[in-house]
Parts: sequence; structure tokens; C-alpha cells
Amino acid sequence: MLERFLIEGRIEAGCDEAGRGCLAGPVTAAAVILPENFSNDVLNDSKQLTERQRDALRPIIEREAVAWAVAFVSPQEIDEINILKASFLAMHRAVAALKVRPEALLIDGNRFTPYAGIPHTCIVKGDGKMMSIAAASVLAKTHRDEYMRRIATEYPQYGWEVNKGYPTKAHREAIARFGATVYHRASFRLLNQQLELF
Repeated sequence: MLERFLIEGRIEAGCDEAGRGCLAGPVTAAAVILPENFSNDVLNDSKQLTERQRDALRPIIEREAVAWAVAFVSPQEIDEINILKASFLAMHRAVAALKVRPEALLIDGNRFTPYAGIPHTCIVKGDGKMMSIAAASVLAKTHRDEYMRRIATEYPQYGWEVNKGYPTKAHREAIARFGATVYHRASFRLLNQQLELF
């Protein structure tokens, strides 16, 4: 059973990211403030849900949330600052884009770079414990998947509409055969040897 709030009566924004372990595409984060009375029997950690369940939840969350925002950090930025910092940057961008300023942030995971003026609490496996983090995990995942399906039309040989940029066998084989693209993360081990981006 997911908890609605860490501290009742406080405006809390749940934050989560998607795409940290991918070889291609951005890392994506969402921040979500839910209303006090929000309830949904399906909502859970996005990894525990089917794609169909996530896609059905997305418009419900976006419609019923007090505020929500999604933000991206590009592969080039990831290469420049590293994936951990990029994940935190994506969360910062999402929080900054919220139309309502939260009084506290609930962060999925065990580390976070403080956001100026808003206290935060890190919650390990928070997407399976807190409703707002679970909602953020659904938005981050569905928005990122949508983006990966879109860029898959530019480079159909990599199967991003299926693998979403994750290091599947087929994805690595495509990189070996066709090389890397501007959407690949040059700082990641794409194969056993690094490739030049084209």
C-alpha cells in the first residue's frame, strides 16, 4: 500500500527518473504534486506495471495532479557531467518547471544534490512506497518511452521503439554493425571498444 504523504498537510513533490542505464537517449525525470485525496488502485512503481497500465495512468496523473513536470538531460550533457549528476539535474529541471512550489521533495533513491530552498528526503525504493514518487516514475518512464519511439523513426535499425535505448543484445549488435549516433552516450561502454560518433 502506497503512502500518500511523508508528512501530512505538507506540499510534497515526488521525484523519479528513467533511463539511467540506457546506451542511447536522454535521462528523464518527473516531479509530481498529488492532491490530498488522490487515490488509484493501479498506481505503483512503474517497473511493476505493464506498458499498457503506465500509458493508462499517465493522463490520469497529468489531469489530477496539483502540478507535474517532466524534464530531459541530453546524451551530450550526460557525457559532460556523468549519469548520476545528469539524473539529479533532470530532477532539478522538473522541480523548477512545477507551477506550484513544493515545501518538500521526496526523492527516489539514496542520494540527491540539494535543490536550493526546498528540503528533500531520499527514500530507497520510494517508487514502491510513496504515491507521489510512483506517479513521477510513471510520467518519467512514459514521456521517455514516447521520445524514444519518436527518434526510432530517424534511426530504425537500433530498435529503440522496443528496447528504449537499453543495452539489449539486438541494440549492441546494431551499434556494432551501424556505429553510434548522436543519440548514443559516448561516455558509456557501447561495445567492448568505444566507437566514434557520427
